[in-house]
Amino acid sequence: MSDPSELHQAARTKTLLNVGSGARGSSWLPAMFSAWRELRVDVDATMAPDILADITDLSAIEDGSVDAVWSSHCLEHLYLYQVGTAITEAHRVLADDGFFCVIVPDLQAIAEYITNDRLHEVIYESAAGPVIAHDMLLGFSPYLAQGRPAMAHKCGFTPTLLLQQLREAPFAEIVLRRRANQELAAVACKRAPADAAERQALLTSLEL
Repeated sequence: MSDPSELHQAARTKTLLNVGSGARGSSWLPAMFSAWRELRVDVDATMAPDILADITDLSAIEDGSVDAVWSSHCLEHLYLYQVGTAITEAHRVLADDGFFCVIVPDLQAIAEYITNDRLHEVIYESAAGPVIAHDMLLGFSPYLAQGRPAMAHKCGFTPTLLLQQLREAPFAEIVLRRRANQELAAVACKRAPADAAERQALLTSLEL
């Protein structure tokens, strides 16, 4: 028979659903998730995900069964008409006190590179190599050259458009922030934080 204290500890382990995860260990995650159970979802079988699925169909995951959904540079690989379905699925699988964290390229910021003829300039260094403005707009060129068409970008976001898409799901609160490296980050909570201190603690833990 299992020790009751062990069962209690297991019950306390939170679950993070990392959608569009890529290969294991390839995506940056905030330190707050280090003790969480991570479930990786990807549409590419070569990434060896825990769940092979398109993020518009998370039917393999039960309603309300995860504590957080993490989506970093994933939504832009969908067509815009698919984004709402993906967000609805994220909302469905979240527990009542769960939250959805989204990071996408900030097209409003990248527009400056377009207007100033700087699409060739490196914006930041990633684990896979330098990322230029053109990559953030249309997809990471080295991956596309490897024959990975799913890495192409099929839509993009400005602050208003990202908020509009998230507000179509019944999240209680959404916080949007601009990040370095021409990124937008949003945290959408199924239940609003109790106060400003709780909200800030979550944002700080997410390193946003």
